[in-house]
Amino acid sequence: MLKIDYKKEMKELYQPSAKKVSIVSVPPMKFLKIDGRGDPNTSPDFASATEALFSVAYTLKFMVRQGPLALDYGVMPQEGLWWAEDMSKFSVDDKSAWLWTLMIMQPDCINKQLVTQAIDVNIKKKENPALAKLRYETYKEGKAAQIMHVGPFTTEGPTVAKVHEFIEAVGSKPTGLHHEIYLSDIRKAAPENWKTVIRQPMS
Repeated sequence: MLKIDYKKEMKELYQPSAKKVSIVSVPPMKFLKIDGRGDPNTSPDFASATEALFSVAYTLKFMVRQGPLALDYGVMPQEGLWWAEDMSKFSVDDKSAWLWTLMIMQPDCINKQLVTQAIDVNIKKKENPALAKLRYETYKEGKAAQIMHVGPFTTEGPTVAKVHEFIEAVGSKPTGLHHEIYLSDIRKAAPENWKTVIRQPMS
């Protein structure tokens, strides 16, 4: 059975340096995605979306492993796009108005038909309204600046600022949505060891 670690295959995108900001060219990739709004720390919708995404992602993994491809791969980490209707009010102090898209990257062997089957399997197993909101589509990000943040989410501010200062220093401007990739299992790892990729598309 062929085994692939996509995080290693795409190391430049998923394992950046924690010491300096780098520029990457992100190719179009396929994702499972769910949209929502509200404080991620308290929103029931956020928790439901996370559960739905991982449930379908693992179902797809086992479908491919047991299918004719006989391919085994590690489920990719959850990622998040963050914004607000009025970006001037986008504040870490009040997250109730935050808008977000949670997503998990899918390998090329996954297609829309498999995703539909995986969603149906999960709908039959459990009641989760987020499953009906799940979609499968391409995300095109392109040129971006990124760095690894090590520590709890509450200390991300200076890291995010460092990325934006870098973009300004090289004569570019931020474009698109603030993007985070959550590499650590926060149920097991100590907050000071959490690893999060901070990415910002740029012109």
